Amino acid sequence: MTQREVSVTVGGETVRGVEVDHETRCIHYDGPRDVVALQFACCGAYYPCFRCHEAVADHDIERWPRDAFDEAAVLCGACGTTLSVRAYLYCDDACPHCGAAFNPGCANHYDRYFDITE
Repeated sequence: MTQREVSVTVGGETVRGVEVDHETRCIHYDGPRDVVALQFACCGAYYPCFRCHEAVADHDIERWPRDAFDEAAVLCGACGTTLSVRAYLYCDDACPHCGAAFNPGCANHYDRYFDITE
């Protein structure tokens, strides 16, 4: 299968990545619970995952600093609601607006997106 960059609009936000669907799943993460896109602090663009950012963007990833965790930076692909970083980190793997289940495995990559060091 050939990878192709696409942009989709979800909840009024443009999500860029590789083979992104209408609920923000991508070629790298396409399970039923992979319905989150993250706005990257480095560029302000939404991507489904760090691998899509690496494939599409022309710059390195910068993580959200702790003092910006109240910024809206996470998009629910199921309903289009944006969440603050803090709300996402403490949402128990479900959208607080629509209840859509989020992939709990994403927690394994939080350090790529957010400065979670103590």
